Amino acid sequence: MKKTTILCVGLCAAMAFTSCKSSESAYKKAYEKAKQYDTSAQQAPQAAPQTTEEVAVVAPVEAKPANETRVVDNLDNVSVRQESVTLINGSGLKDFSVIVGSFGLVSNAEGLQQRLKAAGYDAQIVKNEDKNMYRVVASTFAGKADAVNSRDQLRATYPDAWLLYNVR
Repeated sequence: MKKTTILCVGLCAAMAFTSCKSSESAYKKAYEKAKQYDTSAQQAPQAAPQTTEEVAVVAPVEAKPANETRVVDNLDNVSVRQESVTLINGSGLKDFSVIVGSFGLVSNAEGLQQRLKAAGYDAQIVKNEDKNMYRVVASTFAGKADAVNSRDQLRATYPDAWLLYNVR
């Protein structure tokens, strides 16, 4: 019984492998069809239709010297975080502040505040009660434009500096 089963399985496998062969003539027909299509496309290029429309002439672009280029800063696109903070140590906050550090411990915030004061900044510490974080303010401004300029200068030393709008 086992011998006949194995013989039948072997015979079926042999038939399956031999019956799946593609004939060479099928490949040849596909090759001839592709070759015919390729030669007909090369032999009969289509002529462009004649038009009587006039072609518009474009004036050359005049280059301006670099000293005439005006750069406009779009301060509306600068991101500002809004948080409710309370002053812990410092002279007082205005509307926009530049934050250079955030700490969970007040002692770490005080260390950064001392380094900023040694560098000439009026550094302050504020606390965000919602997140229980101490923020170190390097500078504070009434206007957004001044705060953005200060933040950009501070990013040379503190690359993660960001703007805070104090929600009162």
